[in-house]
Amino acid sequence: MISTDKEQLQKVISRFPGQPILVVGDLILDHFVWGTVDRISPEAPVPVVKVVKESFHLGGAANVARNLSVLKAQPLLVGMVGCDEAGDQLLEQLEREEISSAGLIRVPERTTTIKTRIIAQHQQVCRTDRESIDRPSAELLSQVRDSYQDYLGQAKGIIVSDYAKGVVSRVLVPDLIREARQKEKFLAVDPKRNDFSSYRGASLVTPNTKEAERASGVEIFDESSFIQAGQRLLEMTTADSLLITRGEEGMTLFEGQEHAHIPTVAREVFDVTGAGDTVIASLTLAVTAGASVGEAAVLANHAAGVAVGKVGTAAATMDEILASIG
Repeated sequence: MISTDKEQLQKVISRFPGQPILVVGDLILDHFVWGTVDRISPEAPVPVVKVVKESFHLGGAANVARNLSVLKAQPLLVGMVGCDEAGDQLLEQLEREEISSAGLIRVPERTTTIKTRIIAQHQQVCRTDRESIDRPSAELLSQVRDSYQDYLGQAKGIIVSDYAKGVVSRVLVPDLIREARQKEKFLAVDPKRNDFSSYRGASLVTPNTKEAERASGVEIFDESSFIQAGQRLLEMTTADSLLITRGEEGMTLFEGQEHAHIPTVAREVFDVTGAGDTVIASLTLAVTAGASVGEAAVLANHAAGVAVGKVGTAAATMDEILASIG
């Protein structure tokens, strides 16, 4: 049974400030084009969006770091950024959020991943992606390893943000998990690839339902098949815990032979962009602040409920989570 004691969760949140959390993964720049639609194009059956404004936000591992920063923790961010306009903009956004970029490696030949979303009347019309998913060279991966090695000693917890853009390699992640185990540090993985074998030995893996279905090979069509997929993934990854996020159905935590469902607390859902980043950031932070994984999952559920009630790549503040819990 998962504890939902409000006083305990409030104590955990009060210990958030200053917690150093290492974040290793794929950095993304989220580009939003905001506009209105009042007609259909005569050239094709598509809406004509009248652009009102544009905005840039941190995505991927950078958004995980932002979520930690908003919760007053100390993100230690490691990854790669291209030497291009999008890379410059991403670094500018990090500086604006007062997140250190000292652990980032700039790579001249690499395209910084940028996702452009066109939004009209609070609805996403379409998305375009520009990215490089080529496997980094051994030299670059060695630089990434050196970068996270500089932070391992001080980090209280570790987050691997895998958006399948190349940084989270099959070589690098097992090494990081092994070192985390040796140093007895909590390590959580947000997976995007279909093969979860690289995550073996992690403290926690947090797929969504679709990712769990693909990785487990179990077609999920009811609660029984869902439980089967979760148990199979827990066995495949040998992780201590598995948390499957289920959108409007909340999330389910698997530990050993047991599982517990946590219903959603979201009142309104405007945008799920970056919700997984909010979950893994708040959950890892909660564990390092003294919560059990079950308690941390409940807290993360509240954080996600706040984030999806906002439009765009959003984060939940300590006060907002406290209000949701209260």
